[in-house]
Amino acid sequence: MEGGSPDQESVVSGTKKSSISSGGRIRDEFLHRFIDSQTLTSNLEDWFQALSENSFDFDVPFELIDLQKFDYALEGVSFQQLIRMPSGGGYTSSPPATMDPIAFLAIEDFLHASIKGLWEAFWDPHEPIPLNVASLYNSNLKFYQAEKAIANGKLSGLCATSVMLNNPRHPHGKWHDILELALLRPGIGTLENDSEITYPSLSILGEALFYGVRVLLSRSLRRSKGLNSVFVILADCQYGGVVKLEGDLTKMEFDVNNVYECASEWIKNHSQVSVSPFDRIWNKLGNANWGDIGALQVLFATFQSMVQYAGPPKNSIEDLAADHSSRLQTRRNERRMGEIGINGNNNGLFKLQQRSVSPEIVEVPEESGNIEPQRSVTLEVGSVLMVEDSNWQKSYRINEVLSDGEMSYYFVNSVDDPGKALFLYVGSHPSQVEPAWEDMKLWYQVQRQTKVFSVMNQNGLSSKYLPQLTMSGKIVHPGACRKQNSNSGGNCDNPWCGTPILVTTPVGKTVAEMVRSGEFGADEAIKCCHDCLSALSTAATAGIRHGDIRPENIICVNSGGGQNQYFVLVGWGHAILEERDRPALNLHFSSTYALQEGKLCSASDAESLVYLLYFSSGGDLPELDSVEGALEWRDTFWSKRLIQQNLGEISAVLKAFADYVDSLCGTPYPMDYEIWLRRLKRHLHENGKEINTSS
Repeated sequence: MEGGSPDQESVVSGTKKSSISSGGRIRDEFLHRFIDSQTLTSNLEDWFQALSENSFDFDVPFELIDLQKFDYALEGVSFQQLIRMPSGGGYTSSPPATMDPIAFLAIEDFLHASIKGLWEAFWDPHEPIPLNVASLYNSNLKFYQAEKAIANGKLSGLCATSVMLNNPRHPHGKWHDILELALLRPGIGTLENDSEITYPSLSILGEALFYGVRVLLSRSLRRSKGLNSVFVILADCQYGGVVKLEGDLTKMEFDVNNVYECASEWIKNHSQVSVSPFDRIWNKLGNANWGDIGALQVLFATFQSMVQYAGPPKNSIEDLAADHSSRLQTRRNERRMGEIGINGNNNGLFKLQQRSVSPEIVEVPEESGNIEPQRSVTLEVGSVLMVEDSNWQKSYRINEVLSDGEMSYYFVNSVDDPGKALFLYVGSHPSQVEPAWEDMKLWYQVQRQTKVFSVMNQNGLSSKYLPQLTMSGKIVHPGACRKQNSNSGGNCDNPWCGTPILVTTPVGKTVAEMVRSGEFGADEAIKCCHDCLSALSTAATAGIRHGDIRPENIICVNSGGGQNQYFVLVGWGHAILEERDRPALNLHFSSTYALQEGKLCSASDAESLVYLLYFSSGGDLPELDSVEGALEWRDTFWSKRLIQQNLGEISAVLKAFADYVDSLCGTPYPMDYEIWLRRLKRHLHENGKEINTSS
């Protein structure tokens, strides 16, 4: 090897320092010897052969529904026009043996435009981008700008392009600063197939995994918490895809004499490799297909890599996607006004006329003579709403319109059973133009929460502290429904048609309301803690976490007054069912791990519950306007034990519980719900506050 890489140089100097632990020296030496992708690939041949016999049963790194949301969020995002583009002379059957120099410049430009557009849209357009793009030279594993490497005659030695974190101390880059890598290889386009999903060859996949492992090893030397996954982009002058490598490196055996065997065994047994389908990134002219699924997958991988380092964005995907309907309506109105101006036609439509010669562009007439904005679905007190599901129809009378601070929901009674009070939620309307993403918050409130309740029912979860699904269906609107003659996906043009409804029980006053009215005292705080932990414990048996604990999502149910009141944890729309799910983010109530990583650890819901008890019991509510400020507040208050002191004024058991949660935050250790449920129950019993735990 020519020279030494920054990582290798650090090994030489680092092993001389007695302060470095033996484990750190071993990993350093392991990384120093892990330099040949072909050797790793040869060790993976049996694994790849087994996969091929099983039809390459890879998971995909992204679900289609997440890509749809991301696509909606990017509608208003403007990506920089690329100056340098790969050759447009596409190839499919016989790709060239080497890549054209302009292709390396093009991939750098593509990645730079990606991070610039994403940073300005999701983080801060006024702050400098803390990232850069550089190419990797395989002879010494150092980083160069592709233009400089090509000028120095090192084109054949360029092996990868990286998105990196700016490092003022090491401006040429360090391996642990890599967010993601892109491998530019000829012939990726031959992997794409119109009839079935195809996967990269062993040589290409092995090379991608080699670089992925090397990045993870470098991060582990820096003890970077939570950065246990890396994306590797595979691309040529037309096509591209994404490989994701994820796993816990503590499960790797670090034998410096058998580095490739250790790495291959870890990949086979302790990692998760997911591969996306391969699709076009550039069109035949060399322009980037920003709006197509090929480029969208690469952008989503880049976005998730940026989140790992920069933290959750200021503008979430859901927030930007929620503007989709308004942008769509604006475009429709602009089109309508333009047609009126051009055609002088009062109904705003272009009337197709018969011609002897067809025009070059033919516009198809619309079904209706007038285009009206979609009317919002609103309900008033006293109105009766009919809901149907697959089995029956039920009618509900609106008694009160409520709000959780963001969305409206309704206090109702069933017409057939007037004595039973219920909560009714109205979801996002599946309009003729767009399905479920018209309003992301409503979608989480109804459609997503309905799914969570279904999973709970399938797992047999039952608790008086969990809400119960009473009915899930769609509105039956007055008048004739013309959906049988409509091509609009099963819904007619009535603004009510197809609107999803969720009905739950029990009902009660939210903790937010109780705090405002001065009804949330010490006894209520302890009882709330017990009941919410009981709900979380029950959900945890099925691997479900709440992810959105706040005062508006806990209700106090009064089933006779006094000791008969109890608390129910509601608002399960953001619940974590699978690893890819993400919690709601709240600067005041989200856990530290959720704000840092966008995920939940085992104690995250309990940490959010501690914040809720603290703020609801007289703790000062700080003015927080950024994730950084929220994390700084948490660090200060936990380190000074201010939260424990405040809760200690209410009860010693709440103070002890806060200490327990503090010791568990950010760790993989599971919550011991049972011991705290017993302690809280004993405390309430000793103070004459019995708890009825019957469901």
